[in-house]
Amino acid sequence: MIDKSTRQAVGQRILSQFRQAGAVEVAPDILQPAETLLDLYGEDIRARAYVTHDPIRGEMMLRPDFTVPVVQMHMAGGAEPARYCYLGEVFRKQDHGDIRPEHPRENEYLQAGYELFARDDNADAEVFLLFSRILAPYGLTARMGDMRLMLDAIRGLPLSQIRRETLLHYIWTPARFRSYLTRFSAAPRPRDFAPATGPWTGLRSQAEMQSRIDRLSRPTDAPLAPEWSEGIRRLLDISAPAPQAMEELRQLACDMPEIGEAVGLVARRFERIAAAGHDLNLIHFDPTHGRQSMEYYDGLTFSFTAPGRDDWPPVATGGR
Repeated sequence: MIDKSTRQAVGQRILSQFRQAGAVEVAPDILQPAETLLDLYGEDIRARAYVTHDPIRGEMMLRPDFTVPVVQMHMAGGAEPARYCYLGEVFRKQDHGDIRPEHPRENEYLQAGYELFARDDNADAEVFLLFSRILAPYGLTARMGDMRLMLDAIRGLPLSQIRRETLLHYIWTPARFRSYLTRFSAAPRPRDFAPATGPWTGLRSQAEMQSRIDRLSRPTDAPLAPEWSEGIRRLLDISAPAPQAMEELRQLACDMPEIGEAVGLVARRFERIAAAGHDLNLIHFDPTHGRQSMEYYDGLTFSFTAPGRDDWPPVATGGR
């Protein structure tokens, strides 16, 4: 067990490098209103967070992460570009069902972070390179992805709006996503509903429920053509060192022009990282990296992990 004073010393060394990169240090409150956190992270965070009720302020939560309060602070009066850094405790219950190392992650731990608010695409490479430089002495494995590739691919599918929205909604749960993709790629099967003889109950109106029954009884959506579903599966299967992954992405973009702009963005990001002297072969790229753990990112995602220790949580994660 590392004592708190040692952890603080390590955190301060990281924080000093964030300051040297031009970040302003901020210190959001430890006790945060729960409503916004639940809206952004989803109700799943409730199982991991420490929630309490204040008689005046309502439902409150011990800070599970710094990003949301820093974003709120910036929106209240910040101007772009802006750089912030922080160091402090965050609080999350740990799931006993998770695979953990010999010394499980604690419920209260120290988090150092860096936030860059900028519309400039150069910001992605800047942040990745900053983290890479700080963590270089530890020999970690760098992983990267970009959720925009998946989002653009889904938005370009020739599906009804409700089916596209369904795939976008379940993009963060891979098994459910693949199930719906398979379902939408097959010929629709009409359902035979027995006539309703009992009273209509529930929060939805009778008209809303009848409309849903009618749509399920007479499906009008044509199945997704094989080349479209195969394109999504090819995108999901990309997992390789950055140069090889880029070749696969360029080939896929020829068949799926909807992702062409996102592929170009990823290519330019890698060019900037390479120009800074970083070996791209040391970056493992998976378009949907972070898909199950970084649900509020819609662009770049990255993490640094201990080699050969997939059962350990990442040392650092981030994204746009």
